[in-house]
Amino acid sequence: MTPTATVEGYPVNTSANTPNMSLYPATYQVIDNEPWVGGVKVSDLVKTHGTPLYVMDESTIREMARAYVGTLKNNYPAESIPLYACKANFCMGLAKLAEQEDLGLDVVSGGELYTALQAKFPVNRIFFNGNNKTIEELELAVHHQIGRISVDNFHELSLIHKVAGNKNRRVDVLLRITPGIECHTHDYIKTGQIDTKFGFDLSQLSKAVDMIQSDYKETINLVGLHAHIGSQIFEVRPYEDLVEILINIFFNIRQAYDGLTLTDLNIGGGMGIRYTSEDDPPNVTHAIERVTTKVKNYCEQIDYPLPRLIMEPGRSLTATSGMTLYTIGSIKEIPNIRKYAAVDGGMGDNIRPALYQARYTALLANKLALPAEETVTIVGRYCESGDVLITGISLPRVETGDTLMVFGTGAYNYSMASHYNRFPRPAVVLVGEGKSHVLVRRESYDTVLQQDVIPPHLLESPL
Repeated sequence: MTPTATVEGYPVNTSANTPNMSLYPATYQVIDNEPWVGGVKVSDLVKTHGTPLYVMDESTIREMARAYVGTLKNNYPAESIPLYACKANFCMGLAKLAEQEDLGLDVVSGGELYTALQAKFPVNRIFFNGNNKTIEELELAVHHQIGRISVDNFHELSLIHKVAGNKNRRVDVLLRITPGIECHTHDYIKTGQIDTKFGFDLSQLSKAVDMIQSDYKETINLVGLHAHIGSQIFEVRPYEDLVEILINIFFNIRQAYDGLTLTDLNIGGGMGIRYTSEDDPPNVTHAIERVTTKVKNYCEQIDYPLPRLIMEPGRSLTATSGMTLYTIGSIKEIPNIRKYAAVDGGMGDNIRPALYQARYTALLANKLALPAEETVTIVGRYCESGDVLITGISLPRVETGDTLMVFGTGAYNYSMASHYNRFPRPAVVLVGEGKSHVLVRRESYDTVLQQDVIPPHLLESPL
């Protein structure tokens, strides 16, 4: 585990790195040429739970949570809260773990909200984001009086006004804006630039505030601003730039609206992790220190009271904790061209390589002592030529029955899994202190069929 110390009563990371900077989970180790994680032998996980299997290391998640919560507490004199971005990977067990670590939750759908509610997560620590919330989802949020709703557009303002009016409530909201900040990441996971489906353009902001302060004053209470600039970001400077933009808007709103002082500054998430040795993600502790310094200094510079500082880490909290275990099945060698090795999963449990060319690190769990001697392409069992998990990886000689470990799969793998080709989805297990616990059960063929309905006329015998 990463070394920790107690600073002002709160544990913080004291090593040179935070877990997101590693290729492997914090507890990953090799003993007698066998891989272990969470004190459990990988071969035992395969025997007990089968493959494909999502494995999540509890210690890694907790260390990342403490890097966020502890560093904010110890460096920012006003209130702060990191929200776990549930879209990365969510189930009721992870909701309870987040609650234990003093995180809030950033939910983006009625399903995520319902999961949090069923897990009895504190509602005041739930924030609801999303660009096209339905009236049913907003009714659920308003009924349970969750902490904040981040409003994405004018349509949503009108829906919240209607729902809040029907329930005789006044809802606390943030306005999500697009700040016009470009960050160096894949185009599909950029969200802060002007041309995006998310949030109010800065040219629309005054109109939105006018509506809230006039037509919707009895039902909507504007408490802050929210922006999210993208995902898998390795730079800290864009966050510092974002802080300056948002606080300037806070200042201008106070000037223009009779002293209206916004109190919530949500700078989103997006800090990256190391999927391959070429990746260079930031130390989360150092990044937060820089961001909090920027907020403190800039608020002092323009004489604005320190707001509650909100962050939304998702990938950086859970991705490094995760690994997926597969069994190698068929092998196809094309002389002088390529060797394909197929696993018992693929794009149905990890769509990211097909979706935006994501790259991963992998090892053969049963051949760690052997040197790499061939280059293979790891493919899945789905009926698509694009079902390729890793192109051109160097491994010991790959054979049917080998166990492949793919690292960095704790975010956007289970959460984006599908029933494509009617394959059941894998189980998710949490490992720690020598034990494995099922977070999500392995699905069966019956699970895949459970929502199917045959209309009565299709049961009739053909003529």
